[in-house]
Formats: sequence, structure tokens, C-alpha cells
Amino acid sequence: MQGLERRRGQGRGGGIGSGPPYPMVDRHRRAGVRLAVGCALGFCALTFLVDWDAETLTLPRALLWPTLSAGVLAVLLPAKVSAGPGWLAVSGPFHRRRVRTDALVAVRQYAGASAHLVLHDAYGQRLELDPRVLTGNPLLWHDLDTGARHSLAQGTLREGADVLEHLRHEIDDTITLAVLEASDLS
Repeated sequence: MQGLERRRGQGRGGGIGSGPPYPMVDRHRRAGVRLAVGCALGFCALTFLVDWDAETLTLPRALLWPTLSAGVLAVLLPAKVSAGPGWLAVSGPFHRRRVRTDALVAVRQYAGASAHLVLHDAYGQRLELDPRVLTGNPLLWHDLDTGARHSLAQGTLREGADVLEHLRHEIDDTITLAVLEASDLS
């Protein structure tokens, strides 16, 4: 982690000991990208092999499989979540959404098969993200939480303070359990 902080801090007047480097990025995204690329390549290879084995591989079909594999990659590719002082951004393959966390108006959490958190700011911007990204990245959560507390203090956050409080407890519990397990106290 220190190497990452040094790399990000260069050229911005930051570095070790001068506070967190910005922007903070989801530290688990690389594994998700590797998985998505592996699945897409595996799909492409298997479809080519099946088509070749069935002796039905033609030029149009040979062009179809990489195209479908690119679609599989686009669907499986995880969004890039980044945060900085007063903002949170989610970038997908086709869009980038950014909200001001220090001007949040509403926070909603939807449960189910694809649980997601929806944030709305005072400027009309909206973004959705998986709350597990925040659970796995305490620094991203800290930036969101700091901005949300500012919104609450300003009075702009009219809906969702209870959602953030529940998420805060969930993340704190997860971090506490990880620390206890790492120190063999659990």
C-alpha cells in the first residue's frame, strides 16, 4: 500500500505522511477486471473450439465469436469507483457518473439479487454503486462518509441518513472482524 501511496502522491505535492493521496480508487477492481477478461477469453476460445470441432467455422462465425466475447467483457467488467475530497465517481465502460458527497440530497439502498446504493446530490447528479465496494475499501468509505456528514450538517441530506448509519455500522463490523482475524483474536 505504501508503494501505491508514493506513486499516486508524486507530482501532487503529496506523499507518505502528508495525508491520503487523491483520488482514491477501488483496490479490488483489478481482480474483477482479470476475472472479466478471463471469462471473455474463455468464452471466445470455447466457442471457436466447438465451432471448429463441429466443422462449421466460417468467416462470419469467426467474426461473431470475438464480437460476442467483447459483449461478455462489457457486461462483466466491474465499474471503476474513485473518490476524492467532496466527490465520488463511478465509471463504467460507457458512462461516468459523479456526485458531490458534500451536497448529498438523498441516499437509498436497494436489497435483492443485485444490492446497490443510489446517491443523489443537490446538483441533480445521481450514481449507483455496489455497497460491497465501500465495505472492501475503507478509504473510499471514509471519503463518502466525510462528505455525507458534511451534507447532514448543512441540512441538504434529507433522505438516507439512516441508510448511511446502517452502512457505517456494517463497514465498522467488517473491519473489526478483519482486524481480529488478522491478529488471531477471533
